[in-house]
Amino acid sequence: MFHKLKRYLCNPKFALGCDLIKKHPNWMSDRFFIETEWQILMGYKLNLKVPKTFNEKLQYLKLYDRNPLYTKLVDKVLVKDWVAEKIGAEYIIPTLAIWECAEDIDISQLPDQFVLKCNHDCGSIIICKDKSTFDITKAKEKLSKALKQNYYWNSREWVYKDIRPLIFAEPYIIDYEKNDLPDYKFFSFDGKVKVLFIATERASKTTEVRFDFFDMDFNHLNVENGHPNANKTPKKPKCFDRMIRSSEILSRGIPHVRCDFYEANGKMYFGELTFYHWSGFVPFQPYSFDEYLGDFIRIK
Repeated sequence: MFHKLKRYLCNPKFALGCDLIKKHPNWMSDRFFIETEWQILMGYKLNLKVPKTFNEKLQYLKLYDRNPLYTKLVDKVLVKDWVAEKIGAEYIIPTLAIWECAEDIDISQLPDQFVLKCNHDCGSIIICKDKSTFDITKAKEKLSKALKQNYYWNSREWVYKDIRPLIFAEPYIIDYEKNDLPDYKFFSFDGKVKVLFIATERASKTTEVRFDFFDMDFNHLNVENGHPNANKTPKKPKCFDRMIRSSEILSRGIPHVRCDFYEANGKMYFGELTFYHWSGFVPFQPYSFDEYLGDFIRIK
């Protein structure tokens, strides 16, 4: 995001391209949009004939791997039953309530601490740590706005296009020892996990989220992607092996999907499935890591 902002401010052509895509996305075909967005954000022409890098292959998969199951798997409500059948219901964060409209939210029926989310997008999470001081009016305004957005138009991730937008509530979960809820994200390729990154400092209001990449032996990798590494390298989660096994199960038959988990107080929880990490528009540093990951996606 910071790289994109810098380019937006310093490059008039980049700014014009971004504005054009934002204001007039509907007239573009998916392929034209993706190729244009790629040129603007990555700075060179997208190779769809012989894609080689991870990010290039994500664009290819957006266009040509349209398994209708994927829409269910990115719906943050519907995916829970599917995952429970695959790896067990004990790893699912329960859904406390579901609403079609923000005005219908009744927090009197919820515990003192909870989380509100939308099922169809990214970033509309609202955390309540104390119901007595929670600004429900502000929360409803944010969620009402989120319900009107179709995440598909942002980057042509077709899997989000036909999701029925909903608001749902979950229990608030945090690891008391870390005072955070690290997010463990496994890059999985048809039942094989190759790398993961850990997102930390997610609960901080003053510090940027940190990403740290690891191989399957939990060796820290000299890789950055969208966010800097943490000042202190994250420790290996207690449920690391179980997370790997679960990712392998969930990704079988899928060319690539990122399987996300949490660990809180020694217990593993399923987070979500993501088919297009950063929508495939954020470069890896070094570039060779993009090529390395790309080798694991088998294009038919």
